[in-house]
Amino acid sequence: MSVSEHTAAHQHAVTMDLPFDDEQDFVDAQRGFLAALDDTLIEATDGRVVWDLGPYGDTSGDAPATVNPSLWRQAQLNLIHGLFEVVPGIYQVRGLDISSMTMIEGDEGVIVIDPLVSCETAAAALALYRSVRGDRPVTALIYTHSHIDHFGGAGGVVPNGDPGDIPIVAPEHFLEHAVSENLQAGTAMSRRATYMYGTLLPRGPEGQMTCGLGPAPSNGTLSLLPPTIDITHTGQELVLDGVRIVFQMTPGTEAPAEMNFYFPDFRALCMAENATHNLHNVVTLRGALVRDAHAWAGFLDESIAMFAAVSDVSFASHHWPTWGTDNIVDYLSKQRDLYAYLNDQTLRYLNRGFTGTEIAEMIELPPTLASSWHCRGYYGSVSHNVKAVYQRYMGWFDGNPAHLWPHPPEEVAVRYVEFMGGAESVLEKAQQSFDSGDYRWVAEVVNHVVFADPTNMEARELLARTYTQMGYAQENATWRNFFLTGAQELRGIEVAGPTGQNALALMAHISVTQVFDAIAIRIDGMKAGDQHFSINWTIAETGEQHLLRLENGVLSNVANRHADDAVLSVTVPHSQLLLLIVGVVTLEALVEQGIATAEGDLGALDSIRALLDPPDPKFSIVLP
Repeated sequence: MSVSEHTAAHQHAVTMDLPFDDEQDFVDAQRGFLAALDDTLIEATDGRVVWDLGPYGDTSGDAPATVNPSLWRQAQLNLIHGLFEVVPGIYQVRGLDISSMTMIEGDEGVIVIDPLVSCETAAAALALYRSVRGDRPVTALIYTHSHIDHFGGAGGVVPNGDPGDIPIVAPEHFLEHAVSENLQAGTAMSRRATYMYGTLLPRGPEGQMTCGLGPAPSNGTLSLLPPTIDITHTGQELVLDGVRIVFQMTPGTEAPAEMNFYFPDFRALCMAENATHNLHNVVTLRGALVRDAHAWAGFLDESIAMFAAVSDVSFASHHWPTWGTDNIVDYLSKQRDLYAYLNDQTLRYLNRGFTGTEIAEMIELPPTLASSWHCRGYYGSVSHNVKAVYQRYMGWFDGNPAHLWPHPPEEVAVRYVEFMGGAESVLEKAQQSFDSGDYRWVAEVVNHVVFADPTNMEARELLARTYTQMGYAQENATWRNFFLTGAQELRGIEVAGPTGQNALALMAHISVTQVFDAIAIRIDGMKAGDQHFSINWTIAETGEQHLLRLENGVLSNVANRHADDAVLSVTVPHSQLLLLIVGVVTLEALVEQGIATAEGDLGALDSIRALLDPPDPKFSIVLP
């Protein structure tokens, strides 16, 4: 679809407003280049494509009309790929996943930091490093934080996926958060992630143009190798393979379990994902717990105080490094003030009575931040981060009684369309607004027509064209992906979703309480309302005891307790617990095989399964 005159005018204005003559990022992103893969197409053992930069095509030159020039610039930077020397002894592979993998050379081998999303891309990254630096063994792993793009490929960098005696270092509570990150709301988050990352879109100028933070998440085999060393406090030091490391704990910033660290012998500072070359998310569009922008800024200030003056280079697990002490101080100071500004200004306005939606329209970054490329909203945005700060302090309700008890979308849509004179009248007026470039208003009103009657193809096409123009204009990659994916689905384009390996590698580390909590949120409360019984559980390997209780429509669990009146008592290995409860294996079969023991009413588990309401991984977003 071609761009409208209004979108074209917007793109031109962007080129006039921003300092495109500043090319320092391109110098830094290519500094230390050593080698690249001849072909970036990476396949799994079954032939499935895990990674491929080819479909992005040629990204040299000026931005095409269908891509915001600022986003085009960020995409050009994100698509620079290969092995790079950060300083002698520290190397990064960038452009083989959404994240970057860093190698620190020690006395006997190499320490790997954040081995990407997938085993296949991590293995390719390590092979590229070894093709230049020699076949050095991996002597340690470090996970900066608990998001999967920083540990999922670990199995690809250790021999046969088995770390053996290799130390694995992570921040305290890493394993708990790594497993639970998407457990409770995982289905909804995964569905919305297809929009956020543009996984259903074609790559290229009319589709997904990276996701701002990196090209895209890879689509390969996941792994989770549990940490063997926990970092528990700021100032803690380790020596791994002769390399001295000083750690800084930063919980509740970009991730609930995260840490920065410093290499004194290299004068190098790793900032994890707390400072990258874009504005990050205070809450992600896929959904997450709201992060603490105030604490985030505070930890960045602590990083400056602890490490900046003695650092010659700062690198992170996304994007490219920053060299020079003065540049590092300037970079981290602006990143610090970016989050502090959004937090403080949102609070200033909300205490004057403005709502999150209003504040998002009012706040602009000061010139010193707005003109810094690394503060631009390629991944997070000022708009949705302001709303996130408001949400953290005030919740969903804006205080207006009219918004306390609104109709759900389909019902309100029918009423709006009727009030506005019917669908034909709405579409006639909406087309006029479209022609004048008032796309936000067209999206508002035509969405009502679509939700009132999803079979109205004229409305769906107008809304799709509107989303397309809005997507083309976005500087923020995740906003672009949302708009363009919405347009694609409105047109009924069936595109297969990602076919990556399931998360069984992660589920192997789920705790007993997390298993029961995950089942509890699937209980149909009304169907369960008149049932009342309990089951005693014992984990065979550890003797750990749990009471699972169904009462008042709630399935609850209590650790370290059994009930005398339980209808069933089961002893089962941890590895079989989740499979047993969801019915992949049966209790009768496990008992017969001698894997489990049971006393009481074996049918109690069937009673629980009959109450489970399965999630819908393909629920509608742009249609009712």
